[in-house]
Amino acid sequence: MTLSNIPKIELHHHLEGAAPPALIRDMAKARHLDISGIFGPDGGYAYRDFVQFLDIYEAATSVLQSPDDYARLTAVILEEAAAEGVVYLETFLSPDFCGGRDLLAWREYLHAIEEAAHHAQAVHGITLRGIVTCIRHFGPDKARETALCAAETAGRFIVGFGIAGDEGAGHPRDFAWAFDMAREAGLGLTAHAGEWGGPGAVRDTLEALRVDRIGHGVRAVEDPALVDHLAETGIVLEVCPGSNIALGVYPDWPSHPIDRLRRAGVKVTVSTDDPPFFHTTMRREYDRLAETFGWDEGDFAQINRVALDAAFCDADTRAEIVKKLESADV
Repeated sequence: MTLSNIPKIELHHHLEGAAPPALIRDMAKARHLDISGIFGPDGGYAYRDFVQFLDIYEAATSVLQSPDDYARLTAVILEEAAAEGVVYLETFLSPDFCGGRDLLAWREYLHAIEEAAHHAQAVHGITLRGIVTCIRHFGPDKARETALCAAETAGRFIVGFGIAGDEGAGHPRDFAWAFDMAREAGLGLTAHAGEWGGPGAVRDTLEALRVDRIGHGVRAVEDPALVDHLAETGIVLEVCPGSNIALGVYPDWPSHPIDRLRRAGVKVTVSTDDPPFFHTTMRREYDRLAETFGWDEGDFAQINRVALDAAFCDADTRAEIVKKLESADV
């Protein structure tokens, strides 16, 4: 078996952030929207830094204006992910973008996404689950509305709740109410932290929000005591190396701490985050990790078992994915 053929599990993925630029251009053209400023000469998304990345992300997302748009987006993304060998994918979904946090509208968007996911599973063998995600820089009041959407639609498809956006906006404790509501609804909890805010942001998030997983979390490596804590408690980091390097968190692959964290006993997984923004794919992530750190098939198999154990899906879904991993080992 080659690395390309390894069944892959991805836990940190933004649905809108995975939209191919060509798809967004086509949708914008159909609606006579001028979003040419978000693209570079090569036709890809263009941004200077993380703040502008957020602006470009939201500009691209503004083109998606109906449940049908999200169904089309979901179908395209799942076909591409399946081609990369992904068999299970958890994606971040934001009611902020899907109906403006109106529960009735959110249900309509969600139904369209689920229908597309069901079709993709039948055709491509990929399983999708959703993590409802509030946007940090939109503020805690809107996060409460998002949490209500999550709680009201929790189930087999909506399996988690998280927070993304500008890590410098507010303090994790500002969002504790939203996370408490999601926890009471039985949802798995994750939060972006330790990408820009440093190890202190990871500590604050763990204390205030009591999450099961941390999105990114790589700057925990700067605090040995925190690394030990993560290893001892089994908190899983959803690591996206290509994203971190593209945004300048680290200058290159050899500088990335994923291997150091793993060797220290921290549970790490591998994901693409927003693949077209960072010119990456799951195969590319695997190839670069193999080239840089010498990871082999056994290492990636272990990474995927960690990811599956950390997935927020139900037991039946987990058992189905286990079979796919085990069949590949034969």
